[in-house]
This record gives sequence, structure tokens and C-alpha cells, in this order.
Amino acid sequence: MSEISRKGIIIAGGTGTRLHPSTIATSKQLIPIYDKPMIYYPLSVLMEAGIREIMIVTTPHEQINFKRLLGDGSKWGINFTYGIQNTPRGIAEALIIAEDFLNGEHCVLILGDNLFYGETFSNGLQKAMSLDDGATIFGYRVNDPSRYGVVDFDKSGRVLSIEEKPVAPKSYYAVTGLYFYDGNASKYAHMIRPSGRHELEITSLNKIYLSKELLKVNILRGGVTWLDTGTHKSLFEAAQFVNVLQSRQGIRICCPEVIAYKNNWITKSDIMILAKDLEKSGYGDYLLKVCDS
Repeated sequence: MSEISRKGIIIAGGTGTRLHPSTIATSKQLIPIYDKPMIYYPLSVLMEAGIREIMIVTTPHEQINFKRLLGDGSKWGINFTYGIQNTPRGIAEALIIAEDFLNGEHCVLILGDNLFYGETFSNGLQKAMSLDDGATIFGYRVNDPSRYGVVDFDKSGRVLSIEEKPVAPKSYYAVTGLYFYDGNASKYAHMIRPSGRHELEITSLNKIYLSKELLKVNILRGGVTWLDTGTHKSLFEAAQFVNVLQSRQGIRICCPEVIAYKNNWITKSDIMILAKDLEKSGYGDYLLKVCDS
């Protein structure tokens, strides 16, 4: 099963009002989830999928801080482009902002506050990467689907409906913040009309693909964890999850340096240099251990 070449987009804009006062002075995607910045987690998903051309969409005033943290991506063997979302006008607007960057190519869009982890997760990524036409979304069973976009599907996985925060959900499967699109995504995003929240809703874009019978759903099962870290409670839970997992297994998850090294995008010498810059933290020590393993 061959993969389709895709570019990546990370949405790291917004005002982070659900995390105030913690995010009054900084972007939520820059605050830590346990031992690394929040944005490292969605970035690791794109890197695991083999994506090396990535646009990071930020607010105008926070972009300098993202550039200070991430640079141009070359230290990890990838390339970052930066886009600006002046006001929070919805997830789908990112595909308009990134239109020139995408240039009609396939893409993967991920929210900057989403964490995915699990041994079988990479299988879902590879499956979605191989699909040429249409869009692929990921569903995850939750107890409170009314808080999310909800997808309903038949036994074969064919999507029957998708609704944004429905009062009477047709299923328990929430749509996660990870979306695979073909080269028509920016064009379709231009067709969306603002919702009652004055935003270009990603659900509206997905409905366009559904109307064309080109929307697929991958259900995350088998021990895969998905966390939306946009509230104080979920941020705390995510930090606990990362801490417990890393402490028990003796590994660190979602480290861009390690993924780049394992993908042969950087050399052993490169990762040792990166580790030296972080030598006063346990993170730097872990990178050195990776080199020695």
C-alpha cells in the first residue's frame, strides 16, 4: 500500500480562552504537557506519518515565539512555513490560509492541542496516507459526544452523517482533530459560509466531502489514546498520562528529535548536538540514551 505525498498543517492559533488565565500571556500550544511543549504532540503525528513540509498557523503576536521554539525545522530534517490567522475564524480557514503553501497537494490538518498515542495508531496513519481521493477523519468513542462533532457510520465504515455538537447524537463517536484531505480541500473551504459562531466550521468542509460520497472514517481502537488538551482538566489529565506512561516504560513519547533520528532525517551526530543543548534536563539525557541504544 503506497503512501500519497502530503503536506501538513498544524493549527496553533486561537485565544485559548478555556485555559485563561494561563494563556493570557502565551499561546496554549506553547505551554507544557508534562515535559514538552503542547505543539510537540501534534507535530509528532505528522512526523510519524512521514510528512516533512509543514505549515504552522499562529496568531500574529505569537508567531515569533513559535519561531523561537521550532525554528525553520532544519534541526529535525523538516521544513516549517508559518501562516497567520488574524482572528479565530474557524478550523477550515487554515486551508485557505495555507492555499499557496499546499498548491493543490494532498494534506493532513491537525489541531495544535490534540494528543494521539498508541501502538496501533501508526496503522491508521498509514491507511489514511494511502488514500488518493476524498477525505479521511478519525472517530473516537467518548461518553459525552454532544461536546464534539459526531460521526455516524454503517458496519462497513461508510459515513452516514456528521453533526457538530448535536443535542441528540446518533453515535458515541467524536471526530478527533486530525483530518486527511485530497487536493481539493482549499477550494472547498472557500465554499463554506460562516456558522452562527461566525466561523468556517471544519464539519461544514467534511459535509462537502460527504455529499460527494468521498468522506471516510477510521475508528481509533486497540489501546489508542486521544486527548483534547484545551481545558485545565484535560491538560492535567494529559500530563498525568504522559508522566505515567513514560515512567513505567522508561521512554519519552512524541519527541521530534527521536522521530527524526529514527526516520533517518538527522544523523547520530545531529541528535547528540541537540541533546547537548538540553543537557541540563532529563530530556537531553534521554536523547543521549537514544543515541547509545
